[in-house]
Order: sequence, then C-alpha cells, then structure tokens
Amino acid sequence: MNGVLMAVMAAGAALGGADRVLGNRLGLGEQFEKGFMLLGPMALSMAGMICLVPVLADWLGRVIVPLYRLMGVDPAMFGSVLAIDMGGYQLAKELAEDPVVGSYAGLVVSAIFGVTLVFTIPVGMGMVAPEDRPLLARGIMLGLAAMPVGLVAGGLLCGLTLPACLRQNLPVFALALALLLGLRLAPDRMVKGFCLLSEAIKALVTLGLVLGAVETLTGWAILPGMAPLGEAMEVVASIGVVMLGSLPVAELLRRGLERPFALLGRRLGVSPRSLTGMLVGLVSPLPTLAMFGEMDRRGKTAAGAFLVSGASLMAAHMGFVLSTEPELLGAVAAGKLSGALAAAALALWLGGRPGAEGRTI
Repeated sequence: MNGVLMAVMAAGAALGGADRVLGNRLGLGEQFEKGFMLLGPMALSMAGMICLVPVLADWLGRVIVPLYRLMGVDPAMFGSVLAIDMGGYQLAKELAEDPVVGSYAGLVVSAIFGVTLVFTIPVGMGMVAPEDRPLLARGIMLGLAAMPVGLVAGGLLCGLTLPACLRQNLPVFALALALLLGLRLAPDRMVKGFCLLSEAIKALVTLGLVLGAVETLTGWAILPGMAPLGEAMEVVASIGVVMLGSLPVAELLRRGLERPFALLGRRLGVSPRSLTGMLVGLVSPLPTLAMFGEMDRRGKTAAGAFLVSGASLMAAHMGFVLSTEPELLGAVAAGKLSGALAAAALALWLGGRPGAEGRTI
C-alpha cells in the first residue's frame, strides 16, 4: 500500500516538474512549485517546536506523567494537544510508556484533535468573515462530536483494542466536550482565547527556532537538551518532498471530480463549491477557509465539520507519516477520512432538507 502511494506521489512530482519546465501549460507546474515553496512556512511552524520537544517533555513529564498514570492513561496522549507537525508526534513519543500508544497519540490523535485545537480553530475563526463564524463554529462542534469515529478507527488499525482506545482518549474526549460547550455558550470568548493560544504557540516555536539556530551556528547550548535544528529540518524536508507530488495529484483529483461533484451536490443540497472546499481541505484547510464565503450555508457547516478530522491529509500529514512511521499511514488515513466523512454526514443530516432550518444540537 505504501509503495503504491509513494509511486503515485513520485508520478505526481514527475508530472508537475515536467509541466513546470514546459511553462505550466497544465497548471500542475504551479502546484509543484507550491509544494516546494511551502517548505519555508512549514519550517517556521514546525522546526522550533521539534527542537524544544525534548526539553518540554522533561519539564511537563514531572506533572503530566503522574496525572495521566492516575487516570490510567498513557502520558503519550498529552502530546495529542499539539498538531502532528507542530511537535505533537515528538512530544507523544517522548512521553510514551507504551510505544504503540505513543505512535497512536502522535500520529492519529494529533492529526485530528491537535490540528483542530492549535490550527483549524484559531486560524479558521480569524480567516472567515464575522457573519460566517457561527456556521464555522457549528461545523467544528459537529466535527468534534463525530471525532470519536476517526479516533477509534485509527486506534484499531494501530493495534489497540476498542476498550483501550476509548480509555486512552478519555482526556481528549473531556477536552473536546469543553470545547463543544465553549463554542456553544461563548463563541466570541472562545475565538479570542484561541487567538491568544495561537500567538503563544507562535512565540514558543519562534523561540525554539532562535535557540536552535544559535546552538547550530555557535555551539552554545543556551537551553541544554534541545534536539538539533538540523534534525528538525530533515523532518521538514522529507515532508516537502512528498508535497512536490501530492499537490499535483490533488489538483488532478479535483479536476476529475468536478462533474461528479456537481451531480452529488444537487443530491445533497449543497453547492459544488462546498464539496470542492472539502476536497481541497484534504490538502490544506487554508484554501477551504479562503473560499468559505462562496459556499452555501449547509456547505459551510459541513465543510467546517469535515476539516476537524480531514484537514491536510493528502499533503503535510501524509508526508509527515511517510517520513516517520510509514507503516501507520493506513491508520492515519482511515482515522482522518472516517472522522471527516462522519462529521460531514452528521452536519448534512442535522441541516435537514435543503432550505430548511434543520435540527439543533
């Protein structure tokens, strides 16, 4: 399976590179370039946190490990509060007492819950128009409600039993419930809180990048125990290589599904633009959020729900998994896709018939 996917990515990179040489006649060369140009933003958001993870694991472990043991949960699950590519994987593996749970928390749960917590909510609420924020918030709430589908599917494919999977996710479920209540009862305050969280994480990542750069350039370890910046950049580069191929492949997939999406959209009562937004969200949530204003109301809620589990599967997350534990790509893909589809289905079902007010939660 992984060999087939890597071959597809390689073919996408070859097509994109050839089109770039020929003047971007097919529009695939532009996607090829975009994959490479994302190396900079990825490094800014990832490298510093990866450098800091060993130190954070040591500091946090003194509190987190006893607390999670008391709950009967592997401390690795604390790593899932960060995105998979923002230190969540490394923190989970550092704290893990069971390697299987460490991989599950750092790859599956971080790619679903962590990304929603530290990226999709703060960035999404800041990008969409104020009048669309209630629809995005409702979508995220429904995505969180459907999230256990993806977490269980991914956990089973990682080798966990159903009881173990549910037990390990108790802190995640509790925090998700708190988010649900917050988005329901005080959405404006939640937006402000998540914006502050986003700024705090940005500052921490930048600090880690600066300290890593100083240590690399001078040999002076201001904060002993940090991972070398060179190792962090290797992780970023490996993801970038996959994105060279994944973005052209995603573009071809989008074009091939335009007509089926038009037919499916009529059946579901949403615009083709909304379905395209969900598909694009599998590559990156940013284009989906940018086109949010062009979607219909049902589609906005469904797209917001879909992003909770589905965001970035076909690009950054696929590249990250292939660069760390490629044998678990199936678990990550199954978890994210099942959770995303369940969330979108829930959103459309609660939306009622097209044009109807729908059910409330």
